[in-house]
Parts: sequence; structure tokens; C-alpha cells
Amino acid sequence: MNFLKNVNASINTETIDRIKLEKKTGKNIYETICVLEKISQKISKEIKKNLDKKLEEFNLMNKNNLEEIFENKEQIELSKFYEKLPKSASISIQYLLDEKIKII
Repeated sequence: MNFLKNVNASINTETIDRIKLEKKTGKNIYETICVLEKISQKISKEIKKNLDKKLEEFNLMNKNNLEEIFENKEQIELSKFYEKLPKSASISIQYLLDEKIKII
């Protein structure tokens, strides 16, 4: 989850200059988008894996008491955290712009 703590990607849709992306990668826009999509998929899988792991902890703790499942404040906070995250595509683009990843 460390990769999500310092991400300053926008949660809103933003237009990004394609020339800026091409300069960062040294590739044409099609190749750049294809690579960013693969990175985005990996980020999305990692987010889902982390969320599933945390939700499983709640299921194990509250297996016998159904009322607690619906009233668990920690689980609600966890849901709010994941809902506020930027999309994985935005994260991958921001990583490229911040030079946290390099496409070769």
C-alpha cells in the first residue's frame, strides 16, 4: 500500500498534453498509452488485492455476528479511503510525469 500514500494524482479527469507524454517516454502516443495501460492494470490488481486482504480480516473477525458487519466503523473508513483513490490510469500517468517509472 505504500505506493498509494504519496500519489498526487488527480481524482478528476484531466486533459494531458500528448506531446508531454511522448517526450517523457520517447515513444509515440499509441505505444505510450499501451504501456501505461499495462501499468494501470498492475496498479489496479494491487489495489484490489490489498482491499480484498483487508476485507477478509473483517470477515474473519465478524464471522459470527452479522450486526457488527453492518456497523463496523473501521470497515466504513476503509471503504471511504478506497472510494477516494484516484483511478489506476491516473496513478500510472502521474508516475510517468513524476518520473517514478521509466518506459524504455
